[in-house]
Amino acid sequence: MTETTHTLVIGAGQAGVATSTHLQKQGVPHIVLERDRIAERWRSERWDSLVANGPAWHDRFPDAEFTELDPDAFAPKESVADYFQRFAGDRSLPIRTGVAVTKLERQGDGFRATTAGGVIEAKNVVVATGPFQKPVIPTVVTDPGIVQMHSNAYRNPEALPAGAVLVVGAGSSGAQIAEELVRAGRKVYLSLGPHDRPPRRYRGQDFVWWLGKLGKWDMKAPAPGTEHITIAVSGAYGGATMDFRRLAGLGVTLLGRAGDYRDGVLRFANDLRTNIENGDRNYLSVLDEADAYVKAEGLDLPEEPEARNLLPLPDCVTNPALELDLKKEGIGTIIWATGFKLDFGWIDIDLFEGDGRPRHKEGVSVIPGLYFVGLPWLSCRGSSFIWGAWKDSERLAGLIAARG
Repeated sequence: MTETTHTLVIGAGQAGVATSTHLQKQGVPHIVLERDRIAERWRSERWDSLVANGPAWHDRFPDAEFTELDPDAFAPKESVADYFQRFAGDRSLPIRTGVAVTKLERQGDGFRATTAGGVIEAKNVVVATGPFQKPVIPTVVTDPGIVQMHSNAYRNPEALPAGAVLVVGAGSSGAQIAEELVRAGRKVYLSLGPHDRPPRRYRGQDFVWWLGKLGKWDMKAPAPGTEHITIAVSGAYGGATMDFRRLAGLGVTLLGRAGDYRDGVLRFANDLRTNIENGDRNYLSVLDEADAYVKAEGLDLPEEPEARNLLPLPDCVTNPALELDLKKEGIGTIIWATGFKLDFGWIDIDLFEGDGRPRHKEGVSVIPGLYFVGLPWLSCRGSSFIWGAWKDSERLAGLIAARG
């Protein structure tokens, strides 16, 4: 069975829902296909206690608020998924769930999408499958007695086997999981590399507010290969600045970047202090920029000199361990908070770079009629965030409507 539509949207996470909304506003006939439920990754590929990294007033679409939450609260993951589900339902968006696209190819001047339920042909296709596609798990540790998982498979401390836990990754996921585990009484090791760590709040405003005022959300992508910046930020426990010194004070043993593994021993780079101090410089630079902005704009925001007071460097940083005997330290689990890579293997069209990234300019691919939305740095730093996907999809929907 073959069905035709003007525009096909693949994926019904935040990017797909936003795209469908703007296509609807433009009067563009379209269909959205989602392999699972709307915003499924928020439900089944996140740990139980996860909350949004930004407050509810910010991490949403402009057309609808989180009515059940205080604007300054951090929405639990289920509330985020429910928000998108409700948003789509209220607007009767043409989303079909449980329909996976197994192949996308060119068909004349348009495209042909193959699904288990049949074929859909479309003049335009918007790929909105998001940035969290294929978990990256380094094949370093080969001990079958140690449970290894990606951060997207972690659920809660009780679900892990007994023993200490090694978390690898200094971004938001790794830092938050490490804190949850140590608060649950686990012995925790955290391997971290270069990272940024902005203040949660400064001078009475959340860091997402500051990033907007300082123009950082609209930053264009830096040089190729340097787009991804590991950022440690958290809305957990009401929201606090992610400080690795503080985690060490809770009992987390900090380590440098994970290296090679041999004979039961995992080695680490001697870069821990450098990474911590560079993260501090990033933190302080945001304070400097914020202070300069307040002065230049004449804003009446309370001064906060205590924000510049840093805790002492813990012993695990000044005298770092460069190797870890996993069995001796009783490590039963390794959680790889090491990010994701793109997986467009189902798209049978020649438009990808060697690293799997599609060739495009701000979401408009080199193939006429084929678009991407929701990817990191699609048009700017904010593109993979909820409101960023909203802005990008609005622009792309306008282009699709103009194409006729």
